[in-house]
Amino acid sequence: MNAVNNDLLQAIEQALAHLADPEIPVVSLTELGILRGVREGADGVPEVVITPTYSGCPAMGQIEDDIVAALRATDLPGRVVTQLSPAWTTDWMSEAAKDKLRAYGIAPPQCGSHTPQTAGVLQFSRHAAKPVDVSCPQCGSRNTTQTAAFGSTACKALYRCLACLEPFDYFKPY
Repeated sequence: MNAVNNDLLQAIEQALAHLADPEIPVVSLTELGILRGVREGADGVPEVVITPTYSGCPAMGQIEDDIVAALRATDLPGRVVTQLSPAWTTDWMSEAAKDKLRAYGIAPPQCGSHTPQTAGVLQFSRHAAKPVDVSCPQCGSRNTTQTAAFGSTACKALYRCLACLEPFDYFKPY
């Protein structure tokens, strides 16, 4: 097995740094935490590791195609590996991604709920969950209401600001 040189792994990371999420083009795959990293595979071939935001994410095929096209365009070797564990969490989003979401009109997730003790734990309750207090990305008002559990994509909920009356997506925390 030939060891992959660190310069090659860094070159691959740089070639992919510009790739945007197909559903939210203002944020990169790295900023969202979908692009987990680049590593040497067991056979010595560089592997680009991605994790979907949720198991049924329809954008994963496009993301893989974009990565393969970027590698080909720069004559860099590598393959895409989808890693499901640990499951993606909105806690992996960078602060830059959250700022870009807000500027784009999507309320960023309220993160921090996933600790090693609670991550991936499913809890059942007869009581309704406390509504999330989401700020409007247009005017900043916290006087908002959820109008639908799903927004423009399944990973977002649809909200409406009661101050400026604008509808907006809220990126749900996972």
